[in-house]
Amino acid sequence: MSITLTITIVTVVISITAMYNENLMDKLIFHPYTVHQQHQWYRFFTSGFIHADFMHLAFNLFSFYMFGDYVEQYFTMIFGAAGGSYFIILYISSLLICLIPTYLHHFKQYNYRSLGASGAVSAIVFVGIFLQPTMQIGFFIIPPIIPGFIFGPIYLGLTAYLSKQGQGGINHSAHLWGSIYGVVFLIITAHFIGHVEVVSLFIDQIRTYLGR
Repeated sequence: MSITLTITIVTVVISITAMYNENLMDKLIFHPYTVHQQHQWYRFFTSGFIHADFMHLAFNLFSFYMFGDYVEQYFTMIFGAAGGSYFIILYISSLLICLIPTYLHHFKQYNYRSLGASGAVSAIVFVGIFLQPTMQIGFFIIPPIIPGFIFGPIYLGLTAYLSKQGQGGINHSAHLWGSIYGVVFLIITAHFIGHVEVVSLFIDQIRTYLGR
């Protein structure tokens, strides 16, 4: 069983359980105020395994599954037998990193809460895009029509704007920082550990695509 599928199954089980168990949901959700007051740092991670409803769960895990297997396989190519370990490190660390700006902004606000794997999923998706920038991607219900290297900047720009607006009940900040962190993690680890220059590969693929 792939790591991607394992994470998917674990997330589904915990999310569905929490949907029907309010006490469990309350213990796992990311609540910056409680994290600050009671030092419950585990919430940075546990909040990534619960979701508000089935639509939220399905959207996140569909995106994760679509990109996860590809990224996982590519990590094996870069890091060899340790590829799976680095994939897990990327996913788990993304849960923490993507929520740090959220924590710093909301730790004094008792009513603020956040949940979902969106930040970590965004990290995996953007690693996939960086590894294969010419893949065709669509927006939500729009079919795949534009290459990833165009989709990426548009998505980041839109996410940054929505994060600044701070409306809609969606933690766009987690999406933004998860995406950025994923690419940074890939570039650094691939260079220093896998000895692969993914930036050069990224540029070469775009040049080939534009010159065809």
